[in-house]
Amino acid sequence: MSLDWIYYAISWILLTWHSAWDAIGVPIDAVIGTNWSWILAIIFLVVTVRVILFPVFVKQIKSQRAMQALQPKVKELQEKHKGDRETLQKEMMELYRKEKANPLMGCLPMFLQIPVFLGLFHVLRRLDPAKQSKTLYGWTVEQFDSASNAKLFTAPIAGKFGSTADELARLGANGGTVKLIAGILVLIMIATTYLTSRQMILKTGWAEDPQQRMVQRLMLYGIPVSLLVSGSIFPIGVIIYWVTNNLFTLGQQQWVLRKFPPLVTPKPGAAGRTGAQPVKTGGLLGRKAAPAPAKPQVTTPKVAGPKPGAKPVNPKKTRPAKRQG
Repeated sequence: MSLDWIYYAISWILLTWHSAWDAIGVPIDAVIGTNWSWILAIIFLVVTVRVILFPVFVKQIKSQRAMQALQPKVKELQEKHKGDRETLQKEMMELYRKEKANPLMGCLPMFLQIPVFLGLFHVLRRLDPAKQSKTLYGWTVEQFDSASNAKLFTAPIAGKFGSTADELARLGANGGTVKLIAGILVLIMIATTYLTSRQMILKTGWAEDPQQRMVQRLMLYGIPVSLLVSGSIFPIGVIIYWVTNNLFTLGQQQWVLRKFPPLVTPKPGAAGRTGAQPVKTGGLLGRKAAPAPAKPQVTTPKVAGPKPGAKPVNPKKTRPAKRQG
């Protein structure tokens, strides 16, 4: 299947933002060794994609909440059908269908961003002054040449850590500078990728299901380690996209997790504990705020009056009446 439509879409967004920053007055020439109009175009490519995918992100959070709420029932099914994997899978799928929970929804935003990443990777990899077909995907020759010469602290955005001497010569770049800038960005990319997974796991907790726990470990450790190798073939522009996307994710997750904290599954024997705070929830997840428990009213016990003719228990001392003179 041809992916040209993705390359055209990515190019259009990138070129539109570049034209917008040019119209605003961002210098075309390098400032501090950086062509900021192209760097900002890549950064706002991330913003554009994330704004488009925000409804999907909301569905992802709803699905994660639904899956978390179903954990007690899932554990019951695992105990009930221990050793019968086929029946367990059928019962769990039926449970998910009945409760309208989708285990795959949690990964959907990431899967939808893969074509964007691949499209940008392909487009930036073409930024070679020696290319003859400079007008592919809606580019003009002037735009292509401008992007080919775009730099981040004197390192071309089309350069990469593993660039050959021939590639560096065509880009007019210094090999040591490219390796330094690309190496720093790869380390930031690895760190922010790890932090995004760690942030979510610390807030939602480790899954009880062994398969889901394995996926969590893969996301937390496997992907960051793989980037140590694959990062050497990513153009600097692609790494800028990845780092920006990670920072956007960190901020978005922090906002959502603070405003809509994960459900806390009560443990056995915790029912009698006091001091529990109500969970803040709201319109984004379609849930209302949990009402605070009503305070018991303190009533003053009624005191029965003395019976007729009974002597007072503690009679008050009375002063003798004054004699009238």
